[in-house]
Formats: sequence, C-alpha cells, structure tokens
Amino acid sequence: MSGLTYETVARFAQQGGLIYFGAIFLAGVAYALWPRNREAFKRLAHLPLQDHEDQPDGQP
Repeated sequence: MSGLTYETVARFAQQGGLIYFGAIFLAGVAYALWPRNREAFKRLAHLPLQDHEDQPDGQP
C-alpha cells in the first residue's frame, strides 16, 4: 500500500492552503499599512465625502 492516501493529500492541501492564504492576507495588510501609502489611502478614504464643487475643473 502506498503512503500517498487521500487523507495525506487532503491534509497537505489544507495546510498548504492555510499558509498560502495567510501569506496573501499578511501581504495585503502590509501594503495597506505601509507608510508610503498612507497619504493616498487618506485621500481615497475622504473621496466619497467630497461635494461635486470640490472636484477639479473639467471633471463631472
């Protein structure tokens, strides 16, 4: 009998998926909290609260 059973493959896939998605999540959090991106995110956070009069000329 081979050592490569369904349970072994399933356990490996679960652990690999957890590590993969954990790394993607941490990369997203690091990008969002990176000091260089702070001003851009502040500006974008207040964008829905701006009136149309606050828009530069030529934009709807």
